Amino acid sequence: MRPTAIIIGGGLGGLFTGALLVREGYHVTVLEKNAQAGGGLQTFTRQGTSFDTGMHILAGLRHGGPIYQVCNYLGIIDQLHLHPADRDCIDEVTYLRSNTTYRIPEGRACFTQYLQQQFPHEAGNIARYVTHIYELAQEVPLFNMRPAAEGIAVHSQDFLWPADTLIAHYIKDARLRDLLAYMNPMYGGVEGHTPAYIHALINVAYIDGTDRFEGGSKQLADSLIDVIGTHGEVLTGEEVVAIDVTDRRVSQVRTAQGSVYSADYYISDIHPCSLLKIVSDNAFPKAYRMRLQEIPVSYSCFTLYIVFKPGAFPYINHTCYYQDDYGLVWQHGQYNPINWPRGFMYMTPPELGQGPWASKMIVNAIMPYGAVRQWENTSTGHRGPHYEQWKAMHVAKVMSRLEELYPGFGAKVATIYSASPLTIRDYYNEKEGALYGYSKDCCNIALSQVPVFTKVKNLLLTGQNINLHGICGVPLTAINTVEALTGPDTLVRKINAFNHDK
Repeated sequence: MRPTAIIIGGGLGGLFTGALLVREGYHVTVLEKNAQAGGGLQTFTRQGTSFDTGMHILAGLRHGGPIYQVCNYLGIIDQLHLHPADRDCIDEVTYLRSNTTYRIPEGRACFTQYLQQQFPHEAGNIARYVTHIYELAQEVPLFNMRPAAEGIAVHSQDFLWPADTLIAHYIKDARLRDLLAYMNPMYGGVEGHTPAYIHALINVAYIDGTDRFEGGSKQLADSLIDVIGTHGEVLTGEEVVAIDVTDRRVSQVRTAQGSVYSADYYISDIHPCSLLKIVSDNAFPKAYRMRLQEIPVSYSCFTLYIVFKPGAFPYINHTCYYQDDYGLVWQHGQYNPINWPRGFMYMTPPELGQGPWASKMIVNAIMPYGAVRQWENTSTGHRGPHYEQWKAMHVAKVMSRLEELYPGFGAKVATIYSASPLTIRDYYNEKEGALYGYSKDCCNIALSQVPVFTKVKNLLLTGQNINLHGICGVPLTAINTVEALTGPDTLVRKINAFNHDK
């Protein structure tokens, strides 16, 4: 008899956790409220053009990378159509007011040498900084697919420094400090709060090489669903509305559709605050509930989905970051309707057989939830004309910046769709539309660290709110969740052995 597991939520974390459990001999049932599973891997289509909702830039999927190893172990790596970014420019960073553009190359040595050429007076400091972020990344065993050391982990003294403090420790030039923080939108960077190790992990992962999904991110969700389907199922349109707990054990879950499911183990891939709303009142102690509700969440964003006229705008094979000027990179989470946006990230996702012309563009401009709080009690399609006017105004603001970057840009556009933090909140069931779930705060790291175990014996957690977020963090967190059932390091050792044999 196979042990059974029910996973509540079919996002990236739920699907990776389910696929890994199937490989461990479990029968898995994933219950997803949306019509499509995948979370940030979901896509949507407007007038024949398909858009990814998340996971636009991929790291860790190069041969030997941590996510490559996990996908190879699951037997899906060869099913993914990956499009590598330009090696000589994985990211392009433009400071509009000073008319300065940096083209960040792939690879540790090239990254270091390029910055030394741009800032020769900081050459030695740049080398020391790059060396140290790689050293910090080595201090996280799972990121390097190593078994964890026994006992309490011991880290460098600056492992939990604020990321901006770490940069300033090595770099004196204010412009270079700003440039080295350009990836803030990729990890919810907040000055004085984001831990140095988060900054190091994300930067190292991307410096080592980035890819994109050619033809959309849904392919990864479909591949994981196929793995789960060998000994289980992914059921969409099944929203869990109640989790019944007796004597600190889950006995069953109930869905809005009237179905009842039971298993040996239950795993939540939804935001912990959403979990609190559907679990029995007696499940968790009051202190635990309060703690989960008090953890601050990361900022959200306003997104433009742009469809180009045929043959109008060239395909860009790297990610672009726009900054109004130096000194603003840590302020994107602040909102002032007069000067928003002070910066944003944009990209032209590749189609299968991508040619020289882009068919679409996605623009993500950081925006806190407070900007839309006045409409938080409304639902999609029923937010009123004032909200639609507000959205149109913000679309125009982003378009005006793009027009400055690319004169004549507006004439190349066929259609524009947009999404606000409310869209993200409702689409992903994420508290306040948080891009990266709970915010990691080096000033109170104990509060922002949520273990996979809960106060309910057979209920575990997975997903971006636990441990790390993103295409690198969520699959690794899934390993943590599975090993809570199979034993410490059991899965890491299997994945290592499998990849070594291959």
